[in-house]
Amino acid sequence: MPGYSTVLFDLDGTLIDSTELIMSSFRHTMRTHLDTIPSEAEWREGFGTPLRPQLARFARHAGEVDAMVETYRVYQRAHHDRLVTVFPGVPRVMAWLSERQVGVGIVTSKNRAGTLHGLRHCGLAEYFEVVVTADDVTRHKPDPAPVVEALARLDRAPGGAVFIGDSPFDCMAGRAAGVSTAAALWGPFARADLEAHQPDHWLERPEQILALSEHWARVPPEPAP
Repeated sequence: MPGYSTVLFDLDGTLIDSTELIMSSFRHTMRTHLDTIPSEAEWREGFGTPLRPQLARFARHAGEVDAMVETYRVYQRAHHDRLVTVFPGVPRVMAWLSERQVGVGIVTSKNRAGTLHGLRHCGLAEYFEVVVTADDVTRHKPDPAPVVEALARLDRAPGGAVFIGDSPFDCMAGRAAGVSTAAALWGPFARADLEAHQPDHWLERPEQILALSEHWARVPPEPAP
């Protein structure tokens, strides 16, 4: 088992359960702006990527995208705290990591305001040294840029890092950045959705992260070159 000294997490579908909020916001936005509502399966294809390109796929013309983004975000803010919860087991994992010399960061395609609100709402904000959002990079998952940025801010090398996420885009970004990858199967994606991306580890529930990390406390951080 590798001796990881750094762990990076995706947010939605990995640490916090926001799927119902995302789908409700999508349905509201589509009803507001389109004559027909695309299937939820089509929307799920974009899970893990920034909001604007997700909505642009369904807009009738480029000028409609800004209004769709605003509709989505207004609805999302209004219903966030009612529909979003932390996944069971995640607080225990984060408390365990906080007691050890492990570099911990977030790599998400969500904007910074939404990310920080979600972390605070779920009681997780204190655990992360670094938070890389869609606002911090110009290239997004599945591009490795946000993972590379998180490692740079932590001053850690990819060889001692693992990226835990629920989507194919997480697996792709992590692999391209040279870190190990772990698939979180408690989110909206099934094993069949991720198998082609060959994650290094499969996690059925958050507590299994502790088994991954049993050596972290004894492994000194590997500094960036």
